Amino acid sequence: MSSNPANKVALITGAAARIGAAITTELHAVGHQVAIHYRHSSDTAEALCAQLNTIRANSAFTYQADLSARNAGEQLVREVLEKQKRLDVLINNASSYYPTPIQTATQDDWDDLFASNARAPFFIAQAAAPALRENRGCIVNLVDIYADRPNKQHPIYCMAKAANAMMVKSLAQDLAPHIRVNGVSPGAALWPANSDADAARQQVLQRIPMGRPAGAEQIAAAVMFMVTGSDYVTGQILAVDGGRSVQQ
Repeated sequence: MSSNPANKVALITGAAARIGAAITTELHAVGHQVAIHYRHSSDTAEALCAQLNTIRANSAFTYQADLSARNAGEQLVREVLEKQKRLDVLINNASSYYPTPIQTATQDDWDDLFASNARAPFFIAQAAAPALRENRGCIVNLVDIYADRPNKQHPIYCMAKAANAMMVKSLAQDLAPHIRVNGVSPGAALWPANSDADAARQQVLQRIPMGRPAGAEQIAAAVMFMVTGSDYVTGQILAVDGGRSVQQ
């Protein structure tokens, strides 16, 4: 297979907006074709796709899938391979995030959070592995610093992201030497849409040595290093958190 980036295909889950869109744009900028997965954000996904195809014709495609449904991830990979004929890069970015206090958490919460943050990334990787192996490709999971240091009132999400982090290390062993598997672990990046206002944000910023949140571009740059940087790096999770994870 050619090593020309223009012949390579990247699948990005949760790619329509925010960090996913930034990663998609960066991969497209270095020459990859991009498979833009979305769940509900069809208008946003189609707008991003149209924008990228204006830059380079027939270089971006959209795919809808609810990754909380069983076998949806495997079907997504099949659709990408049918349309774009190969796969070189898998970015597991799609994620559900919301509080689940122990007093009120439900089994539906558990199923939803583990589906998007652990089950779907694993089975998407499983389905993608033959194509990635053929092209000596790579997988990058979006983890979270909360996989190591739990966020209060979010136990299920934190446990699911801890499983995601272990997936990076386990698959790096199992898929070597033909497929590299790494993770990027954001701290405070883009504020969640349902986050509290200024007071809560200031409390978070006080725990960040750099004194500011990351933008989507910082997270995308770290992902790009894992994709296009050293081909000897695998099984690693890079924290992009302004130093927050080293705070006592």
